Amino acid sequence: MKNPVHPGEILKEEFLDELEISPIKLAKSLNVPRTRIERLVKEQTSMTADTALRLSRFFGNSAEFWMNLQRSYDLAGARKEVDVSDITPLEMCA
Repeated sequence: MKNPVHPGEILKEEFLDELEISPIKLAKSLNVPRTRIERLVKEQTSMTADTALRLSRFFGNSAEFWMNLQRSYDLAGARKEVDVSDITPLEMCA
């Protein structure tokens, strides 16, 4: 993925908006504080394993789906921020 999106954006646009579910209703269904979902869809917080498990149960997909969205997003951000050019790769014997 060249420009991965925050998992909260996917949650909002592909699930909540499409299914006409409010963040408050989702939070109640997941038994989590409403602020957890509100902050996630506003991209103010990361996807946690706990939330991924709850979302996967509710929507019938996998927790890995949600965690991979977060992983892709985090790695894309790190690639923009972290300079590894001064690290010499290990040369393996052939």
